[in-house]
This record gives sequence, C-alpha cells and structure tokens, in this order.
Amino acid sequence: MESTPSHRLRIIDANINRIGEGLRVLEEFARLSLNDAALTARLKDMRHKILHVDADLQQRLIGARNAAGDVGAGMTAAGDEERRDPSETIIANARRVQESLRVLEEVAKEPEAGLESKEYEKARFELYTIEKELLSKMLRQEKVKRLAGLYVIVDVESLKGRSALDVAEEAIRGGAKVLQLRDKGSNRRSFFDIALEMRKLCKQNEILFIVNDSLEVALAVDADGLNVGQEDLPVAEARRLLPIDTLIGASASSIKEAKAAQAAGADYLGVGAIYPTPSKHDVSVVGLELIRRIKKAANMPIVAIGGINKGNISAVMKAGADAAAVISAVMGADDTRKATRQLVDIIKGENRGQSG
Repeated sequence: MESTPSHRLRIIDANINRIGEGLRVLEEFARLSLNDAALTARLKDMRHKILHVDADLQQRLIGARNAAGDVGAGMTAAGDEERRDPSETIIANARRVQESLRVLEEVAKEPEAGLESKEYEKARFELYTIEKELLSKMLRQEKVKRLAGLYVIVDVESLKGRSALDVAEEAIRGGAKVLQLRDKGSNRRSFFDIALEMRKLCKQNEILFIVNDSLEVALAVDADGLNVGQEDLPVAEARRLLPIDTLIGASASSIKEAKAAQAAGADYLGVGAIYPTPSKHDVSVVGLELIRRIKKAANMPIVAIGGINKGNISAVMKAGADAAAVISAVMGADDTRKATRQLVDIIKGENRGQSG
C-alpha cells in the first residue's frame, strides 16, 4: 500500500464511504421499518467488515482525500431529486453499494492495493440476496397495510349459477378492498382457473387477492396471500414454502390460537365467528369481545368474520377490527355491487367518526 498512488487511494476511500452510507440506509429500513433482527444483523455485519481497515491504511485514505477538488462533487443524475417510495430507496442504495463493491473488487486486483478482491465479490453477491429479501419483506408490509375495510369472500358454493368473476368484479366496483376465493367443492383445476382470472382482475384494480386453504393454487397464480384454518396447512410450513412477499392469514377463535399464529409467522388473523353464520355450520360464536382481547394480546391486523352484515358491521369495526370479511351479506344479495357499497359506506362512516 506504500506505493499506491494518491488517486487510487481516493478511489478506494470514496467507494468505501459510499458502501458504508448505502448499507446504513438499508440497515435502518431492516431495523426500524421491518423490525427484522436477523436482516439487520446481516447488514450490520457486512458494513463493519467492509469498513474495517487498519489504522495505517485509514490514515493514508484520509490523507489522500480531496473533497474540494473532486470533479464529481455536486453532480446529480436524472431522477436523483425525485421523491421515492421505500422500495425505490432500497433499490437505489443497494445498487449504490453493489457498484462500489464492484469498483473495489477491480481495484483490489492490483497488487499494490493490498486488498482482497474476493471479499468484495463475495459481499456483492450476498447483497443481491439481501436486497431481494429486504424488498420482498417491505412489499409484504405494504400489503399488510392494505388489509382494511371490506374483505369480500367469493364462495364458489354460494354463486347460484353466477360467474365467480362477475361477482368479484361487482364487489370491486362496490368498493371491496380485498377479495378471497373460497372453493371447497371444485376440483383443483377448476379452482386454479377461477383463481387465475380473479388474480388478473384484482391486479388490474389494485385489489389484494387471497386464496383460501390451497397453497398450490396460491403459488400457481401468484396470489397476494393465503388464508389457512386451524385444520389446514400449519402457518410455519406455509411461511416456509411461500414467497417472502406473500401474506399469510390464519383463523383464530381464541387468544391462544392468535398468539400461536403470530409466533408461526402469520401476517393477519381471521377472528370469528363473531356472529352466527349461514355460511358455515357448527361454528363457535366468539363475539365482539374476543376482537378487543386479541387486539391487546397480538399486535397485528384482525379481519373479523362470521355473520357480519349491514346491521352489525359498525359494531365490528368499533370493536377494533381492521377489516370485516363477508360472504352471505354480499353473495346472498340480488345486487352484489349495491350490497357491497352499502357495507363500504358504513365502514367509511365509522372511520370518519373515529377520526373526528
């Protein structure tokens, strides 16, 4: 390093600094936005390893620094001053770190540099994986935030000759924020065909699409989420098999079940049955109080379900539910759009009352 020219030291110094700054931004997203200890630790460890240089080298880097004479200082690229959403910020900073790692990887190949090129290459490829995981988790978090309002379950057994897609479209036109496809009776191919078309419809309208029970169908159509019951695939197994950005909803009829689902990796809870329901037989009615109790015990979104209609949906939202799932209140109506709109308007009125 003694013979390393000052201009080469400036390249090393500038890129180490860029790496540290970019990794710190990514680390803060993992720590403060996602509250993800493991991802935060990986980024912190990478940052410390790359920034750690011996005292002699550090002195030479600082000595060669010439910020005032840097011709690139103050230069901006097109789009640098534009507002970004969190995903764009993550991509921009990950790219910044990756580019700087590549520069150091190349400079380190020069014998006089005294650096390990392979270490920078290894870090660069590791960051590709971390970036994908960070982005996926941020996307999942954004989906969780959209779990609000009216959650319509399109039950194939309740269609009464109507098209599932037509019913779904009418529910969307009525203001539904989330659609879930439930199909207990059809074969897997039919379930897949309906789910695929409904997924396209939801994507076009920026509506969350959830598949009930079937992991294989959720995977095949790239659903936004999978909802599982207590007798379905365990939440932990579903979390292992699903993409990182896919939501998992778990049914819960007790605080014990809610805490277990949360610990296993569920993103939201389907709590019920809140009231007696014609959609399911032999279900236990848990009442509104369980919403309040679970809300205190588990800090995660609650989708209330079971017997909810325009006569009681206001009470459900007042109890603390983030969303209200309905089947019969919409599927049993002659005018799906109108029935959906009535429920949505009640929720909006309740939200305005709470904010006021």
